[in-house]
Amino acid sequence: MSATRFASKVAIVTAAGAGIGRAIALAWAKDGGAVVIVDKDKAAAERTGQEVA
Repeated sequence: MSATRFASKVAIVTAAGAGIGRAIALAWAKDGGAVVIVDKDKAAAERTGQEVA
């Protein structure tokens, strides 16, 4: 996949702290999109956010 595939897109990913949500957030960011990470576990969401940044 291209690193610019989602360059002008934003995704809101729920449950992004772990599992499928985390994988989606990381893949979306890898393909150039901006990601809004949401999870009830704040620490897990922050860890995912650090990986995306």
